Amino acid sequence: MVQPASRAQVDIGDTTVTYLPDGHGWVDPFAFFPSSAPDGWAAHAEFLNSDGRFPVSIGSFLIRTGERVLLVDLGLGPVEYAIPGAVAFRGGELVASLEAEGLAPSDVDTVVFTHLHHDHVGWVSDVSPAPAFPDGGVVTGLTFTGARHLVHEDEWRHWIARPGFPGPDATAVQAPLADRIEFAGDGDEVAPGVRVMATPGHTPGHLSLVVTDPAGHDERRLIVLGDVMHCQVQVVESHWTFRFDVDPDQGLATRERLLKELQRPHTLLAGGHFAGQVFGQVLPPEPRRAWAVLPGVR
Repeated sequence: MVQPASRAQVDIGDTTVTYLPDGHGWVDPFAFFPSSAPDGWAAHAEFLNSDGRFPVSIGSFLIRTGERVLLVDLGLGPVEYAIPGAVAFRGGELVASLEAEGLAPSDVDTVVFTHLHHDHVGWVSDVSPAPAFPDGGVVTGLTFTGARHLVHEDEWRHWIARPGFPGPDATAVQAPLADRIEFAGDGDEVAPGVRVMATPGHTPGHLSLVVTDPAGHDERRLIVLGDVMHCQVQVVESHWTFRFDVDPDQGLATRERLLKELQRPHTLLAGGHFAGQVFGQVLPPEPRRAWAVLPGVR
């Protein structure tokens, strides 16, 4: 049985990409992957615990390239909650994970959101209680005070009209970012060797990031998926949609397009919700497409 992912790091030339855990969840796989019913998980039982629940990693990707320090998504935040028989989530480790890398929040110059679901924006602001439960809380400001905060414009426009679960909370996320948010679109370079790839479907403005070696010495590229896929099983079961996909059909088309990209030589992936190991690669469909853990991860 696999467990939630722990800290891991890969190098793309002199650029490092590090998975920083914030927390994890255990979920009912059929509730969150309705297309997997009634017995789709029978072939993937190694991903389920004794209660039949599935582990979901929650965290952020730290990208260091030259003098630049970026975070991709901001986890769940310091919160713990459960719905009996369905889900159990906890977060709160991100800042400590960052400090273990020798960095403080003030060292981060850019935050990039793949999208604005609540488990990707939990550390936007300093708030008690945590952003997932803001009623009665006091927002004291942005956690990453000196950073640019980037998102796709379609994503911001979608959620600004629909605050609340599963999207961002108005008090803890949208209000603190109202005068700070900046927009990034398909093909934009947000740091040397780090470009935006539009991957809509899970949400209207969902984006992924493509990381390459800006010096050109390493021919590999790493695609940070966001929530194009929530687990390794979707490499094989690509038709499985996720409960909170805003447009499941578009999400499926995006996933199939991206899986073709991931089958290209020298292409790696980073799946922030993947259990066990977040870094890997997609093997060609011989006889069928498969997931493989990336060797050499530190």
